[in-house]
Amino acid sequence: MGYIVAENVTKRYGDIHALKDVSFEINEGEFVVVLGQSGAGKSTLLRILNGLTTPTSGSISIGGETVSGRRNDVGMVFQQHYVIDQLSAYDNALTGALNRTSFLRSLFRMYATEDKQEALRALETVGLLDEADQRVDNMSGGQQQRVGIARALVQQPQLLLADEPVASLDPGSAESVMGYIKTAAAERNLTTIASLHQVNLSRQFGERFLGMRDGELVFDGYIDDLTTDVIDDIYGDIETEAIRTGATA
Repeated sequence: MGYIVAENVTKRYGDIHALKDVSFEINEGEFVVVLGQSGAGKSTLLRILNGLTTPTSGSISIGGETVSGRRNDVGMVFQQHYVIDQLSAYDNALTGALNRTSFLRSLFRMYATEDKQEALRALETVGLLDEADQRVDNMSGGQQQRVGIARALVQQPQLLLADEPVASLDPGSAESVMGYIKTAAAERNLTTIASLHQVNLSRQFGERFLGMRDGELVFDGYIDDLTTDVIDDIYGDIETEAIRTGATA
């Protein structure tokens, strides 16, 4: 049995099916990219994995435990950076330790020495150790997203989720951010699931691919199986050349 097991997961919002009978297994340490156009069900799937959304039917288990709410062992990188502008990169990264820090101690930034060291290590992983004291509102979008990755790493997750983490970035920054996510996953042997719509980035960084279309899982395979016909099946009637050729959107 895989580390992550999805069994017949369905999510309905009224008459709309966000997910339809989705099943798969993911082994520990895999780096998985979820492909699909906007509205395909990628974000809904990641939110269920993170316990932020409950499936209408079916279930997902992580490490043999059914997901039934927010889990501290699941880190999340969002499309929007959600950093605190007035704080430094270091202080933002430290907020990843809030789940194991009392409110009073966090209020006065009295974090454990181990957490402070973990924040520095995470910033080093994403190439921002030299900018640890810089306020994030003075950073570029790509740097802010890297701070968001560092924050997720400080949480010390067993599973890292990234929901369209580079959708708002230019091509160069997008490639850089994906590179840092891949490095972090490799260094920590993190099971990682990232949703993307850019085919070229998916091919460059993905190891295994789940293709979503209209809430259904239409592909589950590896790079050699990700043919032009498969991409056409995932993206349906979209005629955007950037999607079909793999150019960054």
